[in-house]
Amino acid sequence: MSSKIKVLQVIPKLGYGGAETGCFDLAHYLNENNCKSYIVTSGGPLLKYINKKKVKIFRLPVQSKNPILIILNAMILAMIILFFNINIVHARSRAPAWSCLIATKITRRKFVTTFHGTYNFKSNLKKWYNSVMVRSDLLIAGSNFIFSHIQENYTKYLNSNQRFLVIFRGINDDYFNPKKINENDKNLLKKKWKIADNKKIILLPGRLTSWKGQEMFIEALNNLKKNESNIEFIAIILGNDQGRKIYKKKLVRLVEQYRLVNEIKFVDHLDLMPIAYEISDVIVSTSIEPEAFGRVSVEAQSMEKPIIASNIGGSNETIINNKTGFLFEAGNPRALSEKLSEILNLSEVTLNGIGAEGRKNVKAKFNVEKMCNTTYSEYKKLINA
Repeated sequence: MSSKIKVLQVIPKLGYGGAETGCFDLAHYLNENNCKSYIVTSGGPLLKYINKKKVKIFRLPVQSKNPILIILNAMILAMIILFFNINIVHARSRAPAWSCLIATKITRRKFVTTFHGTYNFKSNLKKWYNSVMVRSDLLIAGSNFIFSHIQENYTKYLNSNQRFLVIFRGINDDYFNPKKINENDKNLLKKKWKIADNKKIILLPGRLTSWKGQEMFIEALNNLKKNESNIEFIAIILGNDQGRKIYKKKLVRLVEQYRLVNEIKFVDHLDLMPIAYEISDVIVSTSIEPEAFGRVSVEAQSMEKPIIASNIGGSNETIINNKTGFLFEAGNPRALSEKLSEILNLSEVTLNGIGAEGRKNVKAKFNVEKMCNTTYSEYKKLINA
């Protein structure tokens, strides 16, 4: 093995999602551990935060599902691999994974994939398209839920020589640290969002899409307002519609229909998420379809905040129910409103205890250092195999 492992990660766009932040964190970690780190992406807001002295960036349209572009990208990737003598190519999404598969076949380099979601399929063709994510030398599942999903749906595409394991996604618990937030930043955000000091703040982060359960969340808040007249609250739905204008309008109409315009605010985006968590009294994750991992649940625990999440998918693994957070029946607005009522009436001592257990849980299982270190160890095994 050469003195330095050279790793090329390929991702459609460097946004603020879990796959993207995982790519970002791993790229910098590798550089600090005697590796050469490269990223191919089409762009994205996270690009400006990458240390260009540590990580080399290539811009290609790897977000495209166009077969011609996928092949062209593969040819360019093959040239990059050969020119920079890349050892490992790590794909984090399906379209670029096809380009990576072709490029690694041509160059005979090791191919790694991280299966980040369930990639729902309605036809055999879609399932075949998704299967590229399991056609690698090293297949990483982001949770036990995803590991089981792969075994149940993609067994015929797995091979006996392949290494297949779970590496939990990690977050930067130093960044998501309540002790790092100052009062001035909290007050400024409350002022910006026009939140009165006497209001309980309920935060629902996540892009605006139907499976994230925003409609059900609004219904739950309607129940909460009816049944808990003594609780004055403001709910922040924090997330971009990503072009889903009709869905956003539907949510706004629902808020107006339930006469919750004074209780619910829509916020498009916030760069400094730890401040949003810190000013909130409770964080909610309302997905009506399984989350592959449940990053919001982990970030909330790291910030020592009570989290309420749907009892499906990755949240079952990241939350210790009634100890580090709370689970409710997915898709059930009444169950959610009852859980919100319960938590908003808990004593400060109880909430502090839950918060401390939550942070302990994250530091033990879901921190970024552990994720990066385990991935790096697997890279070394792959090179030495």
